[in-house]
Amino acid sequence: MIVSLKQLFTKNLDMLAKEISAYSNEEKLWIKEGEVNNSAGTLCLHLCGNLQHFIGATLGNSGYVRDRKREFSERLSRAELLAKIERVKTVIDQVLTTVTQEQLKETYPIEVFGHPMTVEYFLIHLQGHLNYHLGQISYHRRLLDR
Repeated sequence: MIVSLKQLFTKNLDMLAKEISAYSNEEKLWIKEGEVNNSAGTLCLHLCGNLQHFIGATLGNSGYVRDRKREFSERLSRAELLAKIERVKTVIDQVLTTVTQEQLKETYPIEVFGHPMTVEYFLIHLQGHLNYHLGQISYHRRLLDR
């Protein structure tokens, strides 16, 4: 399970970097179009903060302190976004390398949804959350670059 999760996180974070890199104009990373409430840059920051917090800090004791409000207000360059993606890839690899099969069955330390869940369940949720926003970013880019 851990090997598969590491592979999926790496694959999808690589895809996130590819999407961020593929915008024809860096300014388009920050455009909110129509009823789309978040730009690709904002979603990228949100994903990196989310994974750094829930995997890096909570499971790996990395010391990362999340500023969720800033994820939705900060504006960085494409290079800075790509660097954040690389950092979170490294953190996830380091943390998941230390997680045992037994730990996957333990209760995740935070009740994120108001009820207990296993570490395994929440890691699968985080992978799905990454994939969901990755799809939004892909559509956002293609709509703006048509």
